Amino acid sequence: MKVMIRGNESIAYAFKLAKVKVIPAYPITPSTLVPEKISEFIANGEMDAQFVPVESEHSAISAAIGASSKGVRVGTATASQGLALMHEVLFIASGMRLPIVMGIGNRALSAPINIWCDHQDMMAQRDTGWMQFYAESNQEGLDLGLMAFKIAEDERILLPAMIGIDAFVLTHTVEPVEMPEQKDVDDFLGEFVPHYVTLDPKKPATLGSFGFPQHYMEFKFGQWVAMEHAKKVIDEVFEKFANKFDRKYSKVSAEFMEDANIAIVTMGSMSGTAREFVKKMREKGKKIGLVKLTVFRPFPKEELLSILKDVPVVAVMERNISFGFGGAVYAEMGANFVNESKSPKILDFIVGLGGRDITFKTFEAVLETAERSLKGEKVDEVNWVDVNKEAVLKVEGSL
Repeated sequence: MKVMIRGNESIAYAFKLAKVKVIPAYPITPSTLVPEKISEFIANGEMDAQFVPVESEHSAISAAIGASSKGVRVGTATASQGLALMHEVLFIASGMRLPIVMGIGNRALSAPINIWCDHQDMMAQRDTGWMQFYAESNQEGLDLGLMAFKIAEDERILLPAMIGIDAFVLTHTVEPVEMPEQKDVDDFLGEFVPHYVTLDPKKPATLGSFGFPQHYMEFKFGQWVAMEHAKKVIDEVFEKFANKFDRKYSKVSAEFMEDANIAIVTMGSMSGTAREFVKKMREKGKKIGLVKLTVFRPFPKEELLSILKDVPVVAVMERNISFGFGGAVYAEMGANFVNESKSPKILDFIVGLGGRDITFKTFEAVLETAERSLKGEKVDEVNWVDVNKEAVLKVEGSL
């Protein structure tokens, strides 16, 4: 059945359909509606779960770890500074191999204070051992939320997962979403069955205990192996989901790439605008294609190599910046091709930070630079689009 819901509600409905048993959360814009909706479900008797109000995001993820260690399905939600406050505990959730799923209302980090969209919050956590998925639409928020539990709880993985939904562009925007039947979700997902020791007063155990140097690296290697296994498991779960619900997902999707000499790479909600822009450019005879990343961790190296190996110029558009280098996706993309005999020219475009609109004008500026590179002109590898550079450089000094 089709329903009109906001992006935050798509995460809440995913938790409800997945029959999550414990939801610890602390409110923070723009993800507050997730715990609000969950508490409404519970109060109305629509959801058999325990909502745990806590005093901070640090406490929220700590409580999630406690609940997951008991052997129940756990979900939570946060954004921006809240996710940053969780940072030290995110490593613990991953190191203890707990399949927690967290919805993130992707929002800029302070300072200055900003409540609008970019991906800096999740990108700053990319090395914590959590899988990362990015939704283009509210439908993808719901679907990825369901699939994340299936993937995270797989015995070959047992790692937590984040679902990114862009602040306000998705979190607060109403879109039509196909809501699956509960019985179909039950059949697809099943009940969570813990694979290892769980906390039980009758059978005392220590989880996440002290790791001496002679053991610690083996634990970390185990996490690395699990993240590598996740590549295959994600494909399997995406295929099962498509067979069950007739909605197809892939770690990387490619459109108009058959003869493309320029590929635009996107993540999240900007992908919809990019698709329409590429269609318009195709009508004008431009050989431009679109590559959308749905999964960032584990990084889909093999798929990107296959899709982009024969493309002369790749334009990576991203809502994050690693100061002193460039964007995180750009860095990963460059590393992807470093040992290949044939590599495209990879350009980085920093766009949409702090909620700045990404429009056709933005894509036109990206395409213009990419076309100059295609002609052999020297262009900057890292490009800031739609920025008042003159005003900044008057203060900071010229480059």
